[in-house]
Amino acid sequence: MIQRVTGQLTGAAPGQGKKTQNAPKAQAGFGAILQQELAKKQPAPGVTFSKHAISRAEERGIQVTPRLMDQLAGSVARAQAKGAANILAMDADKAFIINVPNAKVITAITQDEMKENIFTNIDGAVFL
Repeated sequence: MIQRVTGQLTGAAPGQGKKTQNAPKAQAGFGAILQQELAKKQPAPGVTFSKHAISRAEERGIQVTPRLMDQLAGSVARAQAKGAANILAMDADKAFIINVPNAKVITAITQDEMKENIFTNIDGAVFL
């Protein structure tokens, strides 16, 4: 059977109608399909910590609470919207270097250490 662009069949078997089954009423447009594909490639919502970041947070006494995790996830979402790749997410007490595409905290720093550090290889900063 050959289907034409109009949805009609040629050479249909006897007793079959001339039209194929109706296509879904709302076909996804290019933008919707693109968004679906991009969503498949993005990490699951939330932020994870690298082994290095976990050990630094423990060493430095940084408590990782659900509220902090929500703040970090929000920082990643805002940074993604701006196209940032690596950010410094900070408040008055602590800072985190985060790889935005992977939503992964690379390291954690306390206020005392922030005073003497220079942050390189970041393209954005977000205040928690």
